[in-house]
Amino acid sequence: MYRLFLLTLVCLTVGCTSTKTTNTARSAKEQMLVSNAVDQSLDKVDFSPFANRNVFLNEKYVECVDKNYVVSSIRHRLLRGGARLVSKEEEADLIIEARTGVVGTHSQEAYVGIPEIVLPGMVSLPEMRLMERNNQKGIAKIGLVAYDAKTRVPLGAGGMSLAESDHSNYFILGVGPYQGGSINKELKEGKKVKGATNIQKIPQSVAFNAPVSSPVADPSGALHLASGQEEVKPKPDEKKSAEVSDAPVWAK
Repeated sequence: MYRLFLLTLVCLTVGCTSTKTTNTARSAKEQMLVSNAVDQSLDKVDFSPFANRNVFLNEKYVECVDKNYVVSSIRHRLLRGGARLVSKEEEADLIIEARTGVVGTHSQEAYVGIPEIVLPGMVSLPEMRLMERNNQKGIAKIGLVAYDAKTRVPLGAGGMSLAESDHSNYFILGVGPYQGGSINKELKEGKKVKGATNIQKIPQSVAFNAPVSSPVADPSGALHLASGQEEVKPKPDEKKSAEVSDAPVWAK
C-alpha cells in the first residue's frame, strides 16, 4: 500500500512540457510535414522520358495548401530530367497535367495512464499520464498525366503518387520530448551537409564601388583593362623593324 501511494505521488508531481508556439500563420513543423510529404511523393516519379523535349506544365488542377511549392517541385524535377520548360501550350511537344488529391496534415494523441475522475461532492482526481505520444503526419497525393501536345495521345497510363511524413514526441512520466519521424531525419541530414566552398557569403556590411568608366579606344591598339593594368603590344612597324634587325646579313 505504501509503494502504491509513493507511485501515485510521483505521478502527481511529475510535470509535462508541451510547446506549441508559432509566430507565423503556420508553424514551421506543419510546413516541414507538408513539404517533406510532397518531396517523397515526387521522388517516386521518373521524369527522364521528357528529356530534350519542350514540355508545358498545366497546373490549373493543383488546388491545395503550398501550391507554389508543389508546382515548383515538379518543374525542378522536369528540369533535372532534361526537359525544356515552355510557357505556352503552342510551344510544347508534350503537356503534363498535375493534380492534387491530398496535401495536408493531421495529428493524433495517445497516452497510458488514468483519466480524470470526478467524485461526488465536487471532488476530482487529476489525470495521470505514465506514457504519452503526440504524432503529427503530413500526407501528399499527387497525380500526373502526360500527352502529346498536337495529337493529345496520352503517354502511358500516368498515375498517382502517395507519400507520408511524420513527427512524433514521446513523454515518459512527463520527461521528454523524445522525438522521431521523417522530418527530424531530414533536419539532421540537412545540418550535416556543408555549403560549397566556391560560394561567396554575403558580407555583414554594405559598401559599393564607383562605376568603372568605359574604356577609351587607343589608336595605338593597346588594351586598357579596368584594373588599371595594360597589356603592352608592339606596334606593327616596331615588330617589323625588330624582324629586320634580327635577320642575318645575307637575308637583308
